[in-house]
Amino acid sequence: MHKSLPYRVEKTIYNERKQLIVIMETISTTEVTQTFPSVMNKVQKEPVIIRENDCEVAVIMSIEDYKRLTEANIQEFQLFRKNVAKKAQERGLTEDKLNEILESD
Repeated sequence: MHKSLPYRVEKTIYNERKQLIVIMETISTTEVTQTFPSVMNKVQKEPVIIRENDCEVAVIMSIEDYKRLTEANIQEFQLFRKNVAKKAQERGLTEDKLNEILESD
């Protein structure tokens, strides 16, 4: 029988619009190897943190969570890049000036 998990860890992920709280179960590497099918069922509901020697070493999550996370990161980076480009252009940075700076290294 699968023993109860020792504790839960609260992780906070921020994005540009709101704060999202994610609760993840924490289990040991030993438990992962002993109860892998059960762990795979759990990750369909929420990410699971893997601990080894009292240190967080990995996270297992569903592919849907992974895709959502990576898409959010891509969108956030694209917004950041757009804002930097706008500020640079407002301050007079042209493509020619940028190329000159990059070539000087």
